Amino acid sequence: MTPTRFRECLAAIGWSQRGFATKIGADERLARRWAAGQSDIPPSVAAWLEVLARVHEEFPSPKEWRRKEV
Repeated sequence: MTPTRFRECLAAIGWSQRGFATKIGADERLARRWAAGQSDIPPSVAAWLEVLARVHEEFPSPKEWRRKEV
């Protein structure tokens, strides 16, 4: 996974780098290093993020529940 794709996946899921780090129980600096390409992203993390991002991209949150403006 490239750093760019890492950032795209986080955006698709709606996570900040800090939120992602909290979710996986890691230091925020690790997420920043992955996003900057300073450290390799482990294949298991990359695969997990790809699945989550695809789900969020294919099934976005519903919009029709919102109250219409009058």
